[in-house]
Amino acid sequence: MIVNDPTVLAEVEAAFAAYERALVTNDVAALDAFFRDSPQTIRYGAAENLYGYEAIKAFRAARSPAGLARKFDRTSITTYGRDFAVASTLFRRDNAPGKIGRQMQTWARFPEGWRVVAAHVSVIDEK
Repeated sequence: MIVNDPTVLAEVEAAFAAYERALVTNDVAALDAFFRDSPQTIRYGAAENLYGYEAIKAFRAARSPAGLARKFDRTSITTYGRDFAVASTLFRRDNAPGKIGRQMQTWARFPEGWRVVAAHVSVIDEK
């Protein structure tokens, strides 16, 4: 298995960057499209556990668009073969001083493109 094939890594980095643009601009339609439309897709958020694409979609539709801007730190994207990747990052928000966010996404390639199949977001006190 090839880890971090440059072509595959560039594809996932581009998908991750596009996801982030959609997140901070609250482009709900784009955010929905980044997650795999499947009952097996899971997103654990800072205050919610979302099982299945429909639950994730409902969360996005109801979420406030305020205060979504953030700054990344220690972003790491690793690809495994041609069809699987993990993206991890720390983030900070100006509206949450003293806190650090953690985000992990599992990406898989499908005929329709790269999709998040599992995600975890949490916030802890910065030490």
